[in-house]
Amino acid sequence: MKFSYFPGCTLKNKAKDLDEYARKCAEVLGATLEEIEDWQCCGGVFTTSKDEIATKLSSVRILKAAQAKEQALVTVCSACHNVVKQTNYAMQNDSEFAGKVNRYMNDGDYDGSTQIYHYLELIRDVIGFDKVAEKVVNPLKGKKIAAYYGCLLLRPNSVMRMDDPENPSIIEDLIRAMGAEPVIYPYRNECCGGYVRMESPEFADKKSNTVSTSAKNAGADVIVTACPLCKYNLEKAGSEVPVVYITELLAEALGVKEDTNE
Repeated sequence: MKFSYFPGCTLKNKAKDLDEYARKCAEVLGATLEEIEDWQCCGGVFTTSKDEIATKLSSVRILKAAQAKEQALVTVCSACHNVVKQTNYAMQNDSEFAGKVNRYMNDGDYDGSTQIYHYLELIRDVIGFDKVAEKVVNPLKGKKIAAYYGCLLLRPNSVMRMDDPENPSIIEDLIRAMGAEPVIYPYRNECCGGYVRMESPEFADKKSNTVSTSAKNAGADVIVTACPLCKYNLEKAGSEVPVVYITELLAEALGVKEDTNE
């Protein structure tokens, strides 16, 4: 199975592990991630201003590139996924917005038809958790792992449609497939404060510490996330629980982590 792949900016520098492990694990699970050529930043955040299209154009180019290859598009970074998914939804449902974008780009209309998968959705909906369990060579037995969803994977639910925004299970199901025990705690889908860190580091620390303390009190040995910003923010705030990417744990369970680091 081949998929168009958008890594995004952060996975090329601060979050290289998230990218490298994702590619290697996908191959083990029977999926090839083909990086889109000449991609640009997704825009970082989906602005809701109705008369602003400039920051959406790079996401539309990404979607059109996948469409041209007749492939579904896979993302890994939670922030990138949120921006690309919301942009695609706008192209499908907002004719005024779509018209402005297509007139500006002037290289053939895009209709929002590209299928988008977050890496977690690719595993759940295409590969299957059973296949993951079959491929595990180093079961993560004895590990108590707290999934941290944050804001961007789940919201707005009317667009993202990944999981129940109040009681998600997709990461916990993957944790079980890897042989570990998921830890359910109250703040797993609350904001870490990442987008206000520059303006108010004290507030960001408060939000992040609430999350990590909640996970620690629930007995977590490690916190796992798919968002580089969440990982940075939790660690910057001094989380007492180690924070890792979901693909790093998967690489460990599938026995490819050392190969990837060579």
